[in-house]
Amino acid sequence: MHPPTGTQYDIVSGDLTATVTQVAAGLRTLRLGGADLTEPFPVEATPPSGCGIVLVPWPNRVKDAAWEFDGKTQRLAVTEPARGNAIHGLLRYRPYDLVERTVSSVTQSAAIFPELGYPFQLATTVRHEVGPGGLTVTHTIENLGSGRAPVAIGAHPYLRVGDVPTADLTLTVGARTHLDVDERLNLVGELPVAGTPFDLSDGRLVGELDLDDGFADLPVIDGEVAHTVSAPDGRRVVLWADPSFGYLQLYTSRTLATKPTGDVALAVEPMTAPANALNTGRGLRWLEPGESWSAVWGIRHDGF
Repeated sequence: MHPPTGTQYDIVSGDLTATVTQVAAGLRTLRLGGADLTEPFPVEATPPSGCGIVLVPWPNRVKDAAWEFDGKTQRLAVTEPARGNAIHGLLRYRPYDLVERTVSSVTQSAAIFPELGYPFQLATTVRHEVGPGGLTVTHTIENLGSGRAPVAIGAHPYLRVGDVPTADLTLTVGARTHLDVDERLNLVGELPVAGTPFDLSDGRLVGELDLDDGFADLPVIDGEVAHTVSAPDGRRVVLWADPSFGYLQLYTSRTLATKPTGDVALAVEPMTAPANALNTGRGLRWLEPGESWSAVWGIRHDGF
């Protein structure tokens, strides 16, 4: 059987291993010894609920799958039919080309050509590397077209701490602003998290949360933003990112989690722009012809 996510690239550094997929440049597994640091999915499966995939050239949703550019309405494919939106960019189901592979890293590339609703040409690369400090993921986008192009980057990992039930993990996020949405999960406003259930700065048990929510105003400490899940025994998994990733989506799934971690899985999704950025412009990076841009995030472990 040929895996539905294409070629599987296994990379290793000491006890830390990862499997990266050809389709969507996805993170299918990340393990320290026998302990999963992200929610895995079987090699014979497609990524459930976007598990591990790259979100380019926009993360999250575009309301009504439409946006305005140079006075013209651009109509994207409706990839979230139940809500009438376009979701998670253009590379979710596309295979990447291998650029370079070492024992501890793999670099893949994918081209975006002008298409329905997105009339721009881009070259993109994603490098996954494991090392003593954990996993590092580097995204690069280059504008190959003749006009400026709007881009944003996101990723969709689900964090866990080995076999500890995810419901028993404490999630700590320092975001100061919650992005409010309507019944179709499109942005309608924002409010400070202080004094609301969305204040995660002191930590909340994942089992108490029901989230598909965006956050902004992430504090930058020592040059990075960081979000943590902690087990009762003190082990922690940290998703960190450079300050380009100024937005975060948190999603709790009651259908994705695999045994023995219980009945909930937690996506911690770093984003350089929030939902509907093609319409609002918030967080968008406009690349001039020939310009390239790189952004970096990763996952590290502590106490294992």
